[in-house]
Amino acid sequence: MDLRSVRSQLSHITLKKGEGLTLTSMLNPDYVVGLVDGEGSFTVYVRSPDVNKNVKRRVKVEPRFYLKLIERDKSLLYELKKFFGCGNVYFQNDARPNHQNCYRYEVANRSDLKEKIIPFFEKNRLRLSSKRKDFQLFCRLMTMIEKRLYNSKHGLRKLYQVKQQMH
Repeated sequence: MDLRSVRSQLSHITLKKGEGLTLTSMLNPDYVVGLVDGEGSFTVYVRSPDVNKNVKRRVKVEPRFYLKLIERDKSLLYELKKFFGCGNVYFQNDARPNHQNCYRYEVANRSDLKEKIIPFFEKNRLRLSSKRKDFQLFCRLMTMIEKRLYNSKHGLRKLYQVKQQMH
Protein backbone atom coordinates (compact mmCIF):
# COMPACT_ATOMS: atom_id res chain seq x y z
CA MET A 1 0.00 0.00 0.00
CA ASP A 2 1.46 3.35 -0.96
CA LEU A 3 1.36 6.61 1.02
CA ARG A 4 -1.31 8.13 -1.24
CA SER A 5 -3.79 5.30 -0.59
CA VAL A 6 -3.11 5.43 3.17
CA ARG A 7 -3.77 9.19 3.16
CA SER A 8 -6.95 8.60 1.17
CA GLN A 9 -8.19 6.06 3.71
CA LEU A 10 -7.26 8.25 6.67
CA SER A 11 -9.09 11.23 5.19
CA HIS A 12 -12.37 9.53 6.13
CA ILE A 13 -11.46 9.49 9.83
CA THR A 14 -12.60 12.39 11.97
CA LEU A 15 -11.75 12.76 15.61
CA LYS A 16 -13.70 15.12 17.81
CA LYS A 17 -12.56 15.76 21.34
CA GLY A 18 -14.65 13.77 23.80
CA GLU A 19 -16.70 11.99 21.12
CA GLY A 20 -14.44 9.11 20.22
CA LEU A 21 -13.53 7.88 16.77
CA THR A 22 -16.03 8.17 13.95
CA LEU A 23 -15.50 6.59 10.57
CA THR A 24 -17.80 8.37 8.17
CA SER A 25 -17.04 5.73 5.57
CA MET A 26 -18.42 2.97 7.81
CA LEU A 27 -21.99 4.09 7.25
CA ASN A 28 -22.69 1.70 4.46
CA PRO A 29 -25.88 -0.39 4.26
CA ASP A 30 -24.35 -3.41 6.04
CA TYR A 31 -23.10 -1.28 8.93
CA VAL A 32 -26.49 0.48 9.27
CA VAL A 33 -28.31 -2.88 9.27
CA GLY A 34 -26.00 -4.21 12.00
CA LEU A 35 -26.41 -1.06 14.07
CA VAL A 36 -30.21 -1.20 13.79
CA ASP A 37 -30.22 -4.95 14.53
CA GLY A 38 -28.45 -4.17 17.80
CA GLU A 39 -29.78 -0.79 18.87
CA GLY A 40 -32.74 0.15 16.66
CA SER A 41 -36.48 -0.14 17.01
CA PHE A 42 -39.52 -0.11 14.75
CA THR A 43 -42.58 0.70 16.78
CA VAL A 44 -46.08 2.11 16.52
CA TYR A 45 -47.98 3.62 19.42
CA VAL A 46 -51.59 2.50 19.02
CA ARG A 47 -54.16 3.87 21.42
CA SER A 48 -56.21 1.08 22.90
CA PRO A 49 -59.72 1.09 21.48
CA ASP A 50 -61.05 0.22 24.93
CA VAL A 51 -59.55 3.23 26.74
CA ASN A 52 -61.61 6.27 27.56
CA LYS A 53 -61.25 8.98 24.90
CA ASN A 54 -60.13 11.51 27.53
CA VAL A 55 -56.48 10.51 27.23
CA LYS A 56 -53.53 12.91 27.02
CA ARG A 57 -52.38 11.78 23.56
CA ARG A 58 -54.35 13.40 20.78
CA VAL A 59 -53.46 10.93 18.03
CA LYS A 60 -54.60 7.37 17.67
CA VAL A 61 -51.46 5.96 16.00
CA GLU A 62 -47.83 7.11 15.99
CA PRO A 63 -45.34 5.11 13.90
CA ARG A 64 -41.66 5.56 14.79
CA PHE A 65 -38.24 4.28 13.78
CA TYR A 66 -35.52 5.10 16.28
CA LEU A 67 -32.07 4.22 17.47
CA LYS A 68 -30.66 5.15 20.87
CA LEU A 69 -26.96 5.44 21.79
CA ILE A 70 -25.01 6.76 24.76
CA GLU A 71 -23.98 10.39 24.71
CA ARG A 72 -20.38 9.85 23.62
CA ASP A 73 -21.60 8.09 20.43
CA LYS A 74 -24.12 10.78 19.43
CA SER A 75 -22.07 11.80 16.39
CA LEU A 76 -23.02 8.47 14.83
CA LEU A 77 -26.70 9.42 15.16
CA TYR A 78 -26.06 12.63 13.24
CA GLU A 79 -24.32 10.54 10.56
CA LEU A 80 -27.45 8.34 10.38
CA LYS A 81 -29.57 11.45 9.93
CA LYS A 82 -27.36 12.43 6.97
CA PHE A 83 -27.36 8.84 5.65
CA PHE A 84 -31.17 8.62 5.52
CA GLY A 85 -31.76 12.31 4.79
CA CYS A 86 -34.51 12.57 7.37
CA GLY A 87 -35.30 12.38 11.06
CA ASN A 88 -34.01 14.20 14.11
CA VAL A 89 -31.58 13.62 16.96
CA TYR A 90 -32.84 14.22 20.50
CA PHE A 91 -31.28 14.23 23.95
CA GLN A 92 -32.86 11.61 26.18
CA ASN A 93 -32.24 12.01 29.91
CA ASP A 94 -32.01 8.77 31.86
CA ALA A 95 -32.23 9.24 35.61
CA ARG A 96 -32.11 5.53 36.43
CA PRO A 97 -29.15 4.46 38.55
CA ASN A 98 -26.19 3.06 36.58
CA HIS A 99 -27.54 4.44 33.28
CA GLN A 100 -25.99 7.09 31.08
CA ASN A 101 -27.70 9.91 29.26
CA CYS A 102 -28.52 8.98 25.70
CA TYR A 103 -29.28 10.50 22.37
CA ARG A 104 -31.98 9.21 20.08
CA TYR A 105 -32.20 9.34 16.30
CA GLU A 106 -35.88 9.20 15.40
CA VAL A 107 -37.98 9.26 12.24
CA ALA A 108 -41.67 9.91 12.84
CA ASN A 109 -42.71 11.55 9.59
CA ARG A 110 -44.94 9.03 7.80
CA SER A 111 -43.73 10.02 4.34
CA ASP A 112 -40.09 9.57 5.38
CA LEU A 113 -40.91 6.21 6.95
CA LYS A 114 -42.72 5.09 3.78
CA GLU A 115 -40.31 6.53 1.20
CA LYS A 116 -36.91 6.18 2.91
CA ILE A 117 -36.82 3.91 5.95
CA ILE A 118 -39.05 1.05 4.80
CA PRO A 119 -37.52 0.78 1.28
CA PHE A 120 -34.00 0.76 2.79
CA PHE A 121 -34.79 -2.17 5.10
CA GLU A 122 -36.75 -4.01 2.40
CA LYS A 123 -33.63 -3.84 0.23
CA ASN A 124 -31.16 -4.42 3.10
CA ARG A 125 -32.54 -7.29 5.16
CA LEU A 126 -32.21 -7.20 8.93
CA ARG A 127 -30.24 -10.17 10.26
CA LEU A 128 -31.92 -10.77 13.62
CA SER A 129 -35.18 -12.68 13.29
CA SER A 130 -36.83 -10.76 16.16
CA LYS A 131 -35.96 -7.40 14.58
CA ARG A 132 -37.05 -8.65 11.15
CA LYS A 133 -40.40 -9.74 12.63
CA ASP A 134 -40.92 -6.31 14.21
CA PHE A 135 -40.05 -4.66 10.88
CA GLN A 136 -42.58 -6.86 9.04
CA LEU A 137 -45.27 -6.01 11.60
CA PHE A 138 -44.28 -2.34 11.35
CA CYS A 139 -44.76 -2.48 7.56
CA ARG A 140 -48.11 -4.17 8.01
CA LEU A 141 -49.17 -1.46 10.49
CA MET A 142 -48.00 1.28 8.11
CA THR A 143 -50.18 -0.21 5.36
CA MET A 144 -53.14 -0.25 7.74
CA ILE A 145 -52.39 3.36 8.72
CA GLU A 146 -52.27 4.41 5.05
CA LYS A 147 -55.74 2.90 4.66
CA ARG A 148 -56.80 5.01 7.68
CA LEU A 149 -58.16 1.96 9.51
CA TYR A 150 -57.64 3.79 12.81
CA ASN A 151 -60.70 5.95 12.08
CA SER A 152 -63.08 3.16 13.09
CA LYS A 153 -63.16 1.35 16.41
CA HIS A 154 -62.95 -2.00 14.57
CA GLY A 155 -59.95 -0.85 12.53
CA LEU A 156 -58.20 0.61 15.58
CA ARG A 157 -58.72 -2.71 17.35
CA LYS A 158 -57.08 -4.54 14.41
CA LEU A 159 -54.08 -2.17 14.56
CA TYR A 160 -53.87 -2.64 18.32
CA GLN A 161 -53.88 -6.44 17.96
CA VAL A 162 -51.05 -6.35 15.41
CA LYS A 163 -49.05 -3.97 17.63
CA GLN A 164 -49.35 -6.41 20.53
CA GLN A 165 -47.34 -8.95 18.49
CA MET A 166 -44.31 -6.63 18.40
CA HIS A 167 -41.37 -7.08 20.76
